[in-house]
Amino acid sequence: MIKKIVLFAAVMFLFTGCAIHQTVKPVGNFATKEVCILNNPDVRVGFMVAYKRALEGKGYVARQLPVTASIIECPLTSTYTANWRWDLAMYMHYANIKVYNNGKVVGEAVYDAKRAGLNTGKFIDADQKIGELVNQLFPGGAGS
Repeated sequence: MIKKIVLFAAVMFLFTGCAIHQTVKPVGNFATKEVCILNNPDVRVGFMVAYKRALEGKGYVARQLPVTASIIECPLTSTYTANWRWDLAMYMHYANIKVYNNGKVVGEAVYDAKRAGLNTGKFIDADQKIGELVNQLFPGGAGS
């Protein structure tokens, strides 16, 4: 009986640090339907493609800006970062999307699987996760 308790405690200890965190602070409503996105060349191109597609699905016009552009280039601007890791397969390890209105942060979405450890939930479809983050970040869509 004691061996079973010790084994159970050991297994539970292994999984306690295996968390995936996602937090989203949604944006409000805006008069503009255009979101300017500052390109991040350090992130896989597919992220920008999925991000633009998700925004356009919400009724926004997504305009890509060069990395050198300012966050005040457009009334509604967004930045992003993401990285991938290898653990039996490539997976999106971390993603952060920030939205600025006239240079002030008005919304942010963070997906963090850095402490996922043995949690197989980290092997998500990155395009779907980006879509989910955008849906939560822009809950009303354009013009609502």
